[in-house]
Amino acid sequence: MKDVELTSWDAALEVIASVARRKRFVLILDEFPYLCEGNASLPSILQRWWDTAGRRTKIFLVLSGSYVSFMEKQVLAERSPLYGRRTGQLKLRPLPAWAVSRFFPGWSTRDRLTAFGLLGGIPGYLERFDPGKSWRVNLLREAFRPQGFLFEEVPFLLRMELNHVATYLSLLTAIAAGATRLTEIAARSKMTPTSLTPYLGTLQELGLVRREVLFTETRPDKSKRGIYRIDDPFVAFWCRFVLPQQSLIQSWQGRTAFIDLVEPYLDTHLGGIFEEVCRRFVAGRWMERFGDPVRRVGRLWGREYDFDLVAEAADRDVFRFLVGECKWWRSPVGVNVLEKLKRNLHYLPDSIRENARLVLFGSSGFTPALRRRAAGERVVLVSGKELLDPAGAL
Repeated sequence: MKDVELTSWDAALEVIASVARRKRFVLILDEFPYLCEGNASLPSILQRWWDTAGRRTKIFLVLSGSYVSFMEKQVLAERSPLYGRRTGQLKLRPLPAWAVSRFFPGWSTRDRLTAFGLLGGIPGYLERFDPGKSWRVNLLREAFRPQGFLFEEVPFLLRMELNHVATYLSLLTAIAAGATRLTEIAARSKMTPTSLTPYLGTLQELGLVRREVLFTETRPDKSKRGIYRIDDPFVAFWCRFVLPQQSLIQSWQGRTAFIDLVEPYLDTHLGGIFEEVCRRFVAGRWMERFGDPVRRVGRLWGREYDFDLVAEAADRDVFRFLVGECKWWRSPVGVNVLEKLKRNLHYLPDSIRENARLVLFGSSGFTPALRRRAAGERVVLVSGKELLDPAGAL
């Protein structure tokens, strides 16, 4: 094949088919949307080749792309020339916190969790951070300098996928700043609540926003009490801290902006990310770690209480519900947290309270007194280190 001149996609595919007729051949067309920018008829070319030659070979053809809306509308959708020809699909999700931590093996548990809280699970962002330097040095270089790779990343991502970028960015910024209910988001973004629905739906489809409802809701899709959160840690951080400081960063005052206007509020922001890490641990790794299957995980909140984690067991012979707190603290969690959780149990419905097993998550571990108390009362304790332990990884 060294001397073969490939002047077109048709010629290249014919050569590939000749090889794939004899033996197994894997062909991966990465960033397929960009290939189609160069040749808009490529999906039709592939369709014709597949129908006439490719399907009768031993080829394994993979089309991949980071442009989500293109892959869904131009490759998987009914109007696509390739519709009906796929044998499977996989939507790659961002890496979980335990996997992210392995990018920075020399960092402390807290710093590895911080890296996830800042960057999320996108490998391209994680690779920008030098594990030989602190997360602060890396963050200042990549996000708080005008030429930093992450400085304008969110608008760039939105322009790849969407029209009306300014509208979507205003919604994300409103949510990142603390507006979680539909009316609050509408007021911050100067839109009517009814006009927000399609925009928020699109952001949910892209995995940038999630809608949370009370754990006790029997019909979550119909609930009027849903709240919205940014589901991507990097987008949440960027909209909350980088965007508001862009003028200072562009004036080469990024370090000052970070020290004075970002770092004092960072732990509060990361506390919410840590809670979600804990909920996903229960949803995805609880059975592997403790042997007990979990059916669903969520939150429960009201005017006088907020339970960070409520989970229902799939096997009710072990326990029926988990109820817990998640503490992003610099110091070990003590007995006082357990006592407060137990005092607040009366806010729970009887069906949960009477069948609950308690669990506490602490980013910096637990005091000896709490460990002794938990052992006697069968309270589960999960430290930050245990959250990131790859031995329990999926």
